[in-house]
Amino acid sequence: MNTKQIALSESLLGKDTVEMLHQSHRDALWMLENLGVGCQQPEILEAFRKYEADGKAIIYENRIFITEDMVKECLYSVPGVDQFFVPRNSFFIGGTAPYIYDDAKGEGGIIPTPEHVARIAQIAEKRRMVAGMGRGVKLKDEIEQMNIMIEHCSKPIYFAVTSDASLENAKAINAKRGKIMIVFCLTRPPLEVNENFSEHFVKVVRAGLPVCISAMPLAGISAPFCYNGVISMTHAEVLFGICAAQLLNPGHPVVHAGFPTIADPRSDYNPNYGFRSHHLLNILMAHLNLMLDIPSFQSGGTTNEEHVTEKALADAKDGQALALKYGFHMIRHPFAFLRHLVDFSIAKLEHALEIAEDVRPEDAPEVEMPGYDPGGMESVQRIGLGMYLNDPLTTANLGKIFTD
Repeated sequence: MNTKQIALSESLLGKDTVEMLHQSHRDALWMLENLGVGCQQPEILEAFRKYEADGKAIIYENRIFITEDMVKECLYSVPGVDQFFVPRNSFFIGGTAPYIYDDAKGEGGIIPTPEHVARIAQIAEKRRMVAGMGRGVKLKDEIEQMNIMIEHCSKPIYFAVTSDASLENAKAINAKRGKIMIVFCLTRPPLEVNENFSEHFVKVVRAGLPVCISAMPLAGISAPFCYNGVISMTHAEVLFGICAAQLLNPGHPVVHAGFPTIADPRSDYNPNYGFRSHHLLNILMAHLNLMLDIPSFQSGGTTNEEHVTEKALADAKDGQALALKYGFHMIRHPFAFLRHLVDFSIAKLEHALEIAEDVRPEDAPEVEMPGYDPGGMESVQRIGLGMYLNDPLTTANLGKIFTD
């Protein structure tokens, strides 16, 4: 633990909330040791199997159960926040929308082109408030997208690697200019390795390329419906990925890119990225990671608006101001995305960047800091590897703790 960060977090969040985060970490360790993570990837299984003899890991029916001692050892070997190439309080143009929003017509669903990617990269390079960029939108050709991004943006970037050819291209980019991260959603609910990506995760880690390990359990669907419940589930999934990376390549740079998310019953339990609760939830996740001295990349400043409305821009300002008031490491999604992160609006990007030029911590709305809810772990112990939609904690908390 980073003792200076603990003291800072206590001054910003309050001791009760910091204790909630400590307990969320302990709860995540309980999940890894008692529920385990399903995995079929042979090299990841073998990496953990080596530690069965000393009792630090157990593999049973293709589930990996990890002890607290193993997690501690792996966290100790991760290069810390101040050793990472992106400084604290860095906003990124990040995320991967499948569509571009047509700002002239006021409608989404437009297939993105290389020209759109180039425009986003040019904006990232030009604007002072942008520390780096992710893809923004997704092109079919992964290599073409990488090359467009580095052609127009010299700042830190992150992207996906899903083929051997794109891995070789990423290695060449890293050798030439560095400052890249490869993002993986290594797990999916309930606590299962996503085998669509696991093979290339292993290859990227062994190639020495920094990885962002993303996970987004949904409170009320795949995680308990309370702050500590969804934080601990998100944390458990990412901790598994961090341990796997450290066993495959000790000392490997790893970013905790888990972003806890909230199901909204008003929209068929889809995620609501515009809740002030969502911004706060991700700031709290960042503080836990900073206290553990792990590079951290969360979500914030987004909206649940379908169009570029005044409310969409107000959501961006709220999220940016909250992040600046309480502090973070890296944040994605704060500028350009619309409802469900489906459409990317370049006009919203420009407007939100103008907001970011002037926003101050004192512009942040008032939020109530949460304490620890023991019902979160009671739900985990009751549901196990199931779903939380009809869990008593979900039905009791709907409309009460996660709000606008």
